[in-house]
Amino acid sequence: MQATIHITKLRLLPVAMLLLVGSAAVRAEFGDIVLNNVSEQQGMRPVIFQHWFHRIRFQCRVCHNELKFEMRVGATQVTMDQISQGRFCGACHNGEIAWTVENCDLCHTGKPGLTTKIQGGHETKGPGIW
Repeated sequence: MQATIHITKLRLLPVAMLLLVGSAAVRAEFGDIVLNNVSEQQGMRPVIFQHWFHRIRFQCRVCHNELKFEMRVGATQVTMDQISQGRFCGACHNGEIAWTVENCDLCHTGKPGLTTKIQGGHETKGPGIW
């Protein structure tokens, strides 16, 4: 009887691990920001900005006060020329802090046709605007 319980627990372990990994992957995508104001017009795929990844490393003020990103998705018009000049994303994506702008496919990963928005159930358009 005890051997049967032990074998049953071992069979359930991979299922439990898949549930944990699967749920973590879903949460990681919540809050990703799709930016496609000009990408497709310039012949590039939309940008998928992983807000959570940046937020765990930096306080909000770094991007929203110091780098001048608006608090509303898509409100800041960002161009590759500005980024190459060290503005917006280019303040960190300069080859010293993070990869350079020559690595297009690391940011321009969205499927064509995606619209600018916050991915997931979060529908806010800015602080206090629902």
